[in-house]
Amino acid sequence: MDRAHLIDLTSRFMDAFNRNDLDAVMAFFGEDGVYEEFNGRRNVGKAAVRAAFEPQFNGAFGEMKFLDEDLFVDPDAGKVMASWRCTLSIKGEPTSWRGLDLMHFKGDKLVQKLTYAKAKVPLFQS
Repeated sequence: MDRAHLIDLTSRFMDAFNRNDLDAVMAFFGEDGVYEEFNGRRNVGKAAVRAAFEPQFNGAFGEMKFLDEDLFVDPDAGKVMASWRCTLSIKGEPTSWRGLDLMHFKGDKLVQKLTYAKAKVPLFQS
């Protein structure tokens, strides 16, 4: 896979999030795609990934936008690390938080999306 193609895939994927288009987001995922949330919850398969995203796309957290900050691309491995700032409103007050996604593509399909976020309290896993 070449660098320009990976950058284009990532850009279109992020754009689908910012348009609040869940169907477009899901079109990127492979059938056995994995989405690991920042809280450690692991969702495997398109149905599980879609269910994990539905609250966000149904407005449960208000209007969310992801502003690109930085992008690292490894075309040989088909991997991208994208850092971003998520903007939203909590109880009517605008706020934001930073995070990043590690994404692994095989061909044009996203097979793994691992999300990490800056938090006030670290997540401890057993």
